Amino acid sequence: AATVPAWRRYSGVVWENLDLASMAAGDRRRATGKSWVVSGLGGLVRADEALPDYRLKMGARLAPMGALAPWWRPAVTAALISVARGALVVDLLPVEHRAAIDWPGLAEAGVAVARVEVSARSGPPGGHFAKAAKGALARRRVEEFAGGEAGPGAHKQLVRVTKSFRHGAHEARVVTGGVRPGRK
Repeated sequence: AATVPAWRRYSGVVWENLDLASMAAGDRRRATGKSWVVSGLGGLVRADEALPDYRLKMGARLAPMGALAPWWRPAVTAALISVARGALVVDLLPVEHRAAIDWPGLAEAGVAVARVEVSARSGPPGGHFAKAAKGALARRRVEEFAGGEAGPGAHKQLVRVTKSFRHGAHEARVVTGGVRPGRK
C-alpha cells in the first residue's frame, strides 16, 4: 500500500482539530518532528514518519502475542525514553494507547511527563467533543511553544497554556507532571 506521513494517515477527531495541513510550514515541521503517535501497527511513530493504510487498533488481540498494548510496552517505552531525553512529554493519549507505555519506567529514566486531561466543565473526560478539544489544545501548544518545550520552564509554560484553554464546553488541566529525577 502507498505510504503517507502519519499526520496525513490519521484522520480522527483529534487530528482533524489539530489540522496540521493549515499550519504555517515552520509550525508544521516543528510539530511533525516532535509529535509521536502510539500506533497498533508501528509502535512509537513520529508524526512525519511514513505509514501504509491499516486498520489495527491498539485494543486488538492477536494470536500468539495477545493484546497489543502490553506486547508493544517494552519497545514503545524504550523508544520514548530515547527520543524524550531533555524534553517534556505531554500525554494526550486515550486509555488504550496509554497502556502501551511503562509510565513508572519513564519516570525512573528521568523523563519529564505531564498528562493533560480534557473534560466538559460539568462532566467527565471523554467523548467526541473532548477529542476535538484535545486536537485544538495540541494545535495551540504547537503555535505557542515556538521556542521549544525543553528545559525547566516547559512545565510552567504547559500549565499556563492549559489553564487558559477553552474549547466549547471543554477545558483542560495538567493532572500529573513535572521533571522527575532519574536513575543515577
